[in-house]
Amino acid sequence: MGLADFVYPGALHTRFHHALGSMHLMGRTLDNLREKGHEITDIEYEAALIAILLHDVGHGPFSHTLEHTLLQQVDHEELSLHIMQDLNSQFNGGLSTAIKMFEGSYPRPFFHQLVSSQLDIDRLDYLKRDSFFTGVSEGTIGSDRIIKLLDVVNGEIVVEEKGIYSVENFLNARRLMYWQVYLHKTGVAADIMLKNIIRRAKQLSRQQELTGSTAVFTKFLNNDFSLADFSKTNLMEDFIQLDDYDVWSSIKNWMHHPDKILSYLSISFLNRNLYKIELTNEPLKAKADKLRQAILANVKIAEKDVDYFVNTGSISNAGYMASNQKIRILKKDGTVMNIEETVDLPNIKAISKIVTKHYLCWAKNVSL
Repeated sequence: MGLADFVYPGALHTRFHHALGSMHLMGRTLDNLREKGHEITDIEYEAALIAILLHDVGHGPFSHTLEHTLLQQVDHEELSLHIMQDLNSQFNGGLSTAIKMFEGSYPRPFFHQLVSSQLDIDRLDYLKRDSFFTGVSEGTIGSDRIIKLLDVVNGEIVVEEKGIYSVENFLNARRLMYWQVYLHKTGVAADIMLKNIIRRAKQLSRQQELTGSTAVFTKFLNNDFSLADFSKTNLMEDFIQLDDYDVWSSIKNWMHHPDKILSYLSISFLNRNLYKIELTNEPLKAKADKLRQAILANVKIAEKDVDYFVNTGSISNAGYMASNQKIRILKKDGTVMNIEETVDLPNIKAISKIVTKHYLCWAKNVSL
């Protein structure tokens, strides 16, 4: 959920809740498929539970917010796989089948689809869970009904035709949850401010001018580690130990740091004095340039540091990506078709459109 609790105070549930919930739903899904006559061995059953339990284990502090800030060009899925491989060696190959399912190399592809696809167990859990804890009713989905109507044809997951409207609701709910929760403009402003705090802390740390961060956090501020570095002694263990509390406690210390920019951003973040933000359909370059000039004229900072106070960028969202692995519908006559080809669902084409919004964030009443 990143910093969604800045907008929705109830959004304080953890990724641990999500991992356990996903594992529970995976068990129910596999039981349902067994009842429909599909053979799933005990080894496959256990492996699928392991794969979904560990599918997000590579996430660091604040989830997606800091995914490419602490570690450069390392996706959490890559790190999850790396951690699973390390566990596999500790358990003498006991996770080998789970890893194949996670990677998508297992010969029965429906297991991977249940872990990662456009209609997977991951999404069935987090949409319902996040909708509940935020109170955003538009995210409510019929996960129980969808699970009951899942089937396997030619080794791939399909949805029985009578579940098509539940799937349509699922796709629309996901699109709405992104705009109302995950990409809420206040949450975006908070995300950008936190990223700027970490960026400034990294700069100072590498100049030997940073104090107040925890020891494990300092290691990642001082270095741009790659995935290959995680094979080195203790680095993966250090990253696993790093959590939100390291970041929060460091920011509290940085409120009193002699660097005025880091101090200002830390105080503003902790006091919820977030950036002002504007979302539009077109980039706001002219306004951004004007704001930068105004800040440079009124605040004693170097021109290279003005981006700590004015930021531009874009966010995008689509409920269904027709170009990716498709959701397949099992019709009553036994044929299988892609959901976007179903004449009953003209809204799918609209949901499939990628909508991009441009943002401009700027600091209010800057005083250093």
